[in-house]
Amino acid sequence: MAIEEILDLEQLEVNIYRGSVFSPESGFLQRTFGGHVAGQSLVSAVRTVDPQFQVHSLHGYFLRPGDAKEPTVYLVERLRDGGSFVTRRINAIQHGETIFSMSVSFQTDQSGIEHQDAMPVAPPPEDCPGLTEIKAFDDAGFNQFAEWDVRIVPQQKLTRLPGKASQQQVWFRHRDPLPDDYVLHICALAYMSDLTLLGSAQVHHADERKHLQVASLDHAMWFMRQFRADEWLLYDQSSPSASGGRSLCQGKIFNQDGEMVAAVMQEGLTRYQRNHRP
Repeated sequence: MAIEEILDLEQLEVNIYRGSVFSPESGFLQRTFGGHVAGQSLVSAVRTVDPQFQVHSLHGYFLRPGDAKEPTVYLVERLRDGGSFVTRRINAIQHGETIFSMSVSFQTDQSGIEHQDAMPVAPPPEDCPGLTEIKAFDDAGFNQFAEWDVRIVPQQKLTRLPGKASQQQVWFRHRDPLPDDYVLHICALAYMSDLTLLGSAQVHHADERKHLQVASLDHAMWFMRQFRADEWLLYDQSSPSASGGRSLCQGKIFNQDGEMVAAVMQEGLTRYQRNHRP
């Protein structure tokens, strides 16, 4: 399914929208992909905001597993309409229950001080294998994301930073040119931001992966500079802590010009399955 179709919502009423299912013809996901519901939630919020306001941050909580074979209804609450900032709250509903809740903040174009961290060293995407070439992903059903070119930087090619517990780098881009609609590129990035981030907590636990119950718990993003989702983006990821069955993960996203375009924080469930005793 094309990203434009995934992010296209049907308006049912004022502030009420309905999204498409993730992939009804496939049994890959029993639960709704987190990026799918986050991306559609963001689209529903955008639909209620004047175009002069652009997304600058979102904060979401995954409350219940979603049903990948059923559509989701999005209820948008207009919390604030200010001169410089606008705020929306979105509840994603399935079977009468909230499966995901998100707050989104929008801002008009403004100027101020500027600085950023340097883009980390990484081998070019052409020198990195795609998801289907990596054993950990080859049978995981990632053909559902075939319209995206996703390259994992091999661990032996990472430039390791002292004190970092767990690192991962991922290049990705949409394979085909996307329309010149910046809102679409932002929503597409929100969609893809959930795909590999929790994996940064598992890179040193390969033998334990098959015994883990893994799911996103919450997800936050900040958008700094304009970008295109159909051009290579480097997702520099790390997991500073894992304990208590949960892992904290963080990511910085750069374009190939070295500009930091977004930042992500996520906490995910990484607990042992009930029948496993390490």
